[in-house]
Amino acid sequence: MSVVEMNVSGQRNPRADAKPVLELQGLSKSFGAMNVVKDVSLDVWPGEFVSLLGPSGCGKTTTLRMIAGFIPPNEGRIILGGKDITEAPSYRRDVGLLFQSYALFPHMTVRGNVGFGPKMRGATSSVIADKVRWALSLVKLEGYEDRRPNELSGGQQQRVAIARVLAGGASMLLLDEAFSNLDAKLRGRMQEEVRELQLRLGIATVLVTHDQEEALAMSDRIVIMNGGKVEQIGTPKQVYSAPSSLFVADFMGRCNRIEGTLRQDRRAKTWYLDCGASGTIKLETIPHPDVREGEECPVFVRPEHLSLTQSLENHEGEGLKGRIDRVVYLGSRSVAYVTLEGNIRLQVHLPNKPGLSDEFSIDQPVVVVPLPSAVTPLPE
Repeated sequence: MSVVEMNVSGQRNPRADAKPVLELQGLSKSFGAMNVVKDVSLDVWPGEFVSLLGPSGCGKTTTLRMIAGFIPPNEGRIILGGKDITEAPSYRRDVGLLFQSYALFPHMTVRGNVGFGPKMRGATSSVIADKVRWALSLVKLEGYEDRRPNELSGGQQQRVAIARVLAGGASMLLLDEAFSNLDAKLRGRMQEEVRELQLRLGIATVLVTHDQEEALAMSDRIVIMNGGKVEQIGTPKQVYSAPSSLFVADFMGRCNRIEGTLRQDRRAKTWYLDCGASGTIKLETIPHPDVREGEECPVFVRPEHLSLTQSLENHEGEGLKGRIDRVVYLGSRSVAYVTLEGNIRLQVHLPNKPGLSDEFSIDQPVVVVPLPSAVTPLPE
């Protein structure tokens, strides 16, 4: 029985009696005077898929390399399967690493590449053959055993690299920007295949990526890193819809930042953001306890949570007046760029339904109406 179960939101939760496969306890790493990773702690549970996500230089790859044993931490401990492996060399760590470059041996056949791990561990020929057959069946490459890497497509090479990791029998997978070398269509297909395979095998996996959509699509939880530190850990829905900081809000997708002054209607127990001549918007999310009425407070709202109208009449006077200065067609939707008073520019996603997106044109005065439940105050 799996030690990971599903909760009501579709995310997987560890059972109460489960223990983490991987524990990072206060990991820090410096190169000279540069602090690259700062006090990173994380538990990865059996069967869980966790993504380390952040911009270039945030420390995610260094963290993965410490887990793999390629570089030692300056501080902190790494526990794998209940054993402290902080000082263990990489070849004594029960992890399988899939590189961005795949790192296949060009002089070996597919059979030789996939069977390399078991062979190095001293497995018999029959055991190696069984593992190769099993791993290639999982990645749907039966019949390719005698081909060499240069006779395979990019997607097939990646499947061979995955099969090699699986044949090695690791208790955990580490994926280092594993899909970045593939074109967009193939990348999406391989992400789906790897995720389905990971779920079927129930193997804990850590992915390093800078691609937000990749992390959202594949992960049970996402670790957002910035400047060597963890900004937020949460499910894809949590980090996208309930970010803990303006950095996370902006990094996880298109984000409109709106500034104004907080006002409270105590009788109605409702908060508003007064945005000067542009107008007022309603807040359903309670502002941070540290902020007070009359203070300046930035809020964020996603473009898909904004709508356009031509007047405030049907919106109780709540909305922001502006003018459309650009419309970009993107197939299933269009993006309208609206400039408010004070030169604040917002992006609004308009679904391209017949007649709907044609209502609005460049230089047209409009009112931007946010979905109140999607407006999130994030004091700096």
